[in-house]
Amino acid sequence: MATRIAYAFILLLNSIISWLMLTPWALKKLEGFTLDYMSITCQGKQCYGYVAVQRVNFALGLFHFILSMILLGVKSSRDGRAALQNGYWGPKIILWLAFVVMTFFIPESFFQVWGQYFALAGAILFVLLGLILLVDLAHTWAEYCLDKIESYDSKGWRIVLIGSTLGMYTASFAMTIVMYIFFANSGCSMNQAAITVNLIVLLITSAISVHPTVQEFNPKAGLAQSAMVAIYCTYLTMSAVSMEPDDRHCNPLIRAKGTRTASIVIGAIVTMLTIAYTTTRAATQGIALGSQASHSYSKLADEETEHGLVDQQPSSRREMRAEALRAAVEAGSLPANALDDSDNDDDNESNDGRGGKDDERGGTQYNYSLFHIIFLLATMWVATLLTQNIDFETTGDFAPVGRTYWASWVKIVSAWGCYGIYSWSLVAPV
Repeated sequence: MATRIAYAFILLLNSIISWLMLTPWALKKLEGFTLDYMSITCQGKQCYGYVAVQRVNFALGLFHFILSMILLGVKSSRDGRAALQNGYWGPKIILWLAFVVMTFFIPESFFQVWGQYFALAGAILFVLLGLILLVDLAHTWAEYCLDKIESYDSKGWRIVLIGSTLGMYTASFAMTIVMYIFFANSGCSMNQAAITVNLIVLLITSAISVHPTVQEFNPKAGLAQSAMVAIYCTYLTMSAVSMEPDDRHCNPLIRAKGTRTASIVIGAIVTMLTIAYTTTRAATQGIALGSQASHSYSKLADEETEHGLVDQQPSSRREMRAEALRAAVEAGSLPANALDDSDNDDDNESNDGRGGKDDERGGTQYNYSLFHIIFLLATMWVATLLTQNIDFETTGDFAPVGRTYWASWVKIVSAWGCYGIYSWSLVAPV
């Protein structure tokens, strides 16, 4: 867990630095550091750090790409390369910072192409992955609750399942009403359409989830999954309409009185925290990434277990214990993971080299290589979010994050895509 938090913190710090690179203030600071030797321009015009944002995120993306290649095929902490994932933080941070410095010696034309094509493609993949994980989480949550109810006939789990379903639907309809009241005035056709389509598709997907044909082929499908998808998609729609520009007087939040700078700063930090959390969760969710740690235990030869007893003289007490456990597993007296427990006990006795217990000797908890690929895509998403359709005339020390029609439409279309993926997961088994 500490390793994942550390990588998430680096992504958060990198994202905040990228955001600061957008502003005239950060641009002047950057040019001052180079003694006015370098001038950041976009097609001959100052762009308030467009290229700088691409440089910083490219550096971290390159860092994660290299780690993903080095860690390819690591199955457990017994592999010497595993230490690169969980340790050597000093050298890794120095390497990341060195990449940042190195990118400022790369021609700006490279980052124009990188940002317009490669980073945009990676950002789309990152958003799509997030939607798939959300649908997977919805199914996993509902099935987990149903398993608890079936296994233990638990009244408490019934209350949790029914209460969470009703709560999420209530919140979804409440957000819809708020959007209609504040963001769907006359002349706001985009908002009206987005809110109405979300409400209609919400009702359609909910009806599909309880359709008799769907229930026949997938008995565990139901309103619990639909409720989670509904609240997430409704949140995306509300976020879209509340972050769009106010050129058509459809966003009262922008016109609201208050400290504009403080709201921009808080909004940016919350956005970056959300991205860091989402990335870490996506990178370690084994079901979607196929990174479940697999424990394979070889069946003993028939002649070795013919009489169910240990017939070889162990050379030490530790081997005696291991042989006894293997015999018990083969006889069915103990579960197979008892062998892992033995490894962990012996290595407490066997640690991670930093005074803590090593819990990945039997298998990694997530796929290290895919973990870094997801972080690579996250850097592309951050760069695209900050720079796509940027207003080059923005003034002030801090630039708002995602306050463009492009960002709003990405969220709206993402909500529709999430509904589509969820509907497909319901009808595919039919």
